Amino acid sequence: MLSKALLRLGTSAARHPWRVIAAWLLAAMLAVLAAVAFGGRTADSMTAPGLDSQRAAELIERAGTGQEGMTAQVVVTPRDGGATFFDDDGARTALTRLQADVKRLPHVLGTSDPARALDAGRGTAVRGGLVSADGRIAVVRVQYPDQSRLSAEDLHALVDLGDRLRAELPLRVEMGGSLFYAFSDPDGGASELIGILAAAAILFLAFGSLVAAALPIGMAVFGLTVGVATVTVLAGVTDVPTFAPVLGSMVGLGVGIDYALFVLARHREYLARGLEPHEAAGRAVATAGRPVVFAGGTVVVSILGMAVANVPFMTVGGFAVSIVVLTMVLASVTLLPAFLGAAGPRLARAGRIVRALQTRKLGRFARRRHPAAGAAHAAGWRRWIGHVSRHPVPYAVGAAGLLLTAALPVLGLRVGLPDDGSLPQSRTERRAYDLVAEGFGPGTNGPLVIAADPSGDGGVVDRLVTTVAADPGIASVAPTQIDRATGIATFVVFPTTSPQDKATADTIARLRTDVLPTAIGRDPARAHVGGAAASLSDVGRRTSQRLPVFVAAVLAMSFLLLMLVFRSILVPLKAVLLNLLSIGASYGIMVAVFQWGWGGALIGLEATVPIVSFIPMFLFAILFGLSMDYEVFLLSRVREEYLRTGDNDTAIVEGVSRTARIITSAALIMVAVFLSFAVAEDPSTKMFGLGLATAIFIDATVVRMVLVPATMTLLGRTNWWLPKWLDRMLPRGPVGTEDADAESTDEAPRPRLVER
Repeated sequence: MLSKALLRLGTSAARHPWRVIAAWLLAAMLAVLAAVAFGGRTADSMTAPGLDSQRAAELIERAGTGQEGMTAQVVVTPRDGGATFFDDDGARTALTRLQADVKRLPHVLGTSDPARALDAGRGTAVRGGLVSADGRIAVVRVQYPDQSRLSAEDLHALVDLGDRLRAELPLRVEMGGSLFYAFSDPDGGASELIGILAAAAILFLAFGSLVAAALPIGMAVFGLTVGVATVTVLAGVTDVPTFAPVLGSMVGLGVGIDYALFVLARHREYLARGLEPHEAAGRAVATAGRPVVFAGGTVVVSILGMAVANVPFMTVGGFAVSIVVLTMVLASVTLLPAFLGAAGPRLARAGRIVRALQTRKLGRFARRRHPAAGAAHAAGWRRWIGHVSRHPVPYAVGAAGLLLTAALPVLGLRVGLPDDGSLPQSRTERRAYDLVAEGFGPGTNGPLVIAADPSGDGGVVDRLVTTVAADPGIASVAPTQIDRATGIATFVVFPTTSPQDKATADTIARLRTDVLPTAIGRDPARAHVGGAAASLSDVGRRTSQRLPVFVAAVLAMSFLLLMLVFRSILVPLKAVLLNLLSIGASYGIMVAVFQWGWGGALIGLEATVPIVSFIPMFLFAILFGLSMDYEVFLLSRVREEYLRTGDNDTAIVEGVSRTARIITSAALIMVAVFLSFAVAEDPSTKMFGLGLATAIFIDATVVRMVLVPATMTLLGRTNWWLPKWLDRMLPRGPVGTEDADAESTDEAPRPRLVER
């Protein structure tokens, strides 16, 4: 049975704390050494099998034109604002030197030559898209091989060259391109530190003890070190997306400290009863450790379920985040009890959370040692929950209406990927983006590559170019390149709108469904639209199509697991619906902030952006697992009170009030950790941070403290209704409350249902 296994594990760790701590210290050192020796850098590859953009990439690779590789662009303008490249010989000479130096960098296959185009004539330079019409902005486009042959060193070499040329040449030099997107260092370092400091402050206020506050932080730091180092080793084997370590750190810190809080609070409760530290730690792991294992397992299963999207980078990213979560679960049931055993009786001083968790059985004991116990903190929550239970209809309708209103913006949700125009002005990628948009138009920042296999019909390529150039969404078309060996033709087209603009996605769809088929006609030729903007649009569309299937699978799994835990049909159904409502509200707030710009300045958002295509699926998986944590913790107490008293109203008031403080404290820690990531530079990190923080806040307040007691009061005794035939069919697993209630490790008799 899970409880007995956790009891033995926790007791053993507490009896031999220094062995366990030494083992974790050794594991952390080995993980870091392995990361240094065998680890790789994260890299983003927004591709997926079966997409039209992927077929275009395959044709481009067959043609060998080099357009399948990574790109960068160096954007320059004379430092004297009034000068132009057309009439300033010094600026033209500096441009020639810059292009030559860039071309000599390692792994560079070739570059455009705006200085040569200037020598050929003003019209040539402008038509080639290398120098703006006013002569103030020039672009050196840099072609690299495919990502597998590159590393972050190539990006560093380009950036270092730019820093040197800025000091030596009379030019303003800015840089951007897919090379930066693939190999830039992810956000997160400062955010992790802010999150840890915020969590430490909240823990100290909650426990009133530096030792008690330090233990969850220490456990989280150990777990995060091992987990993130393991992800780095994974990056040496396969492509791990850039967001994975950031998201893993964010979720790992949140759940790690959250899980430690549950175990630590129960440990101090057992110490207050007079148990020895090692015995108290073992029983704390056996009781509070069950929902930790259950919730952590649910998070992992939900995240791994994203494989249904059939987008490789999402699958690998989910696996990486799951590694961090599993590491935190393991640390919660091994390293934390070792810390508790090492701390000994110093944790016996009851803190505020302990007083809020006192049970009736401990009432006299608690009042003897702490006169305010059972009155000051729990009484306030008891009054509130009692008030909600006496007026369930207005509170249920009001809270549900509030969340539905917050969820309304979801109807306007638009997925995509923020381009460099959404980065802060302090980043060179943003400044390069603005210069290119100013000189050549916004679509130049997101070129499309059309690859065509004419199948022997040479005329089809001319028809394709003519038809595509006539489309209202296309600003210009670059010269066609034809591979003599394969006959495959490729040409770059520049939309009239920016990469993240909805009109660009509409243009891509129109090219595929109308323009290209019209040009090809009945010929056996085939043509596909590729490029970064097309790939991102395709990935967004696929995740949107697969999201309903994924949501349905997670909802069904959650319903079945909760039905096994609480032996009820209505309780898990209500939990699933309320969780869905709170997540929908968080989605709505994300749309309002990021797409509409409401309050965006508060988190440093400089421009409205679409919701990153893979974030809704990731958030749903993570949030459902985290909300299950609170659900099991709260409803286990309600179920325990109901089995003891047989009175539904009393069970709701007592169960919710006894868990309210621990849930709100844990949620406050998570919100603080997640919000620390919402101030990062990258919009994707902001979305993860704000989305997780908003959903946890709503779940722990509006849902747990208003909707749960209100709806359970309205349902009455039917909360626990389960058909006898179904009860006989369901297995009584290790997570069920009937076989592992909160006192099972005390060998106490099981509570009986008392009719009143």
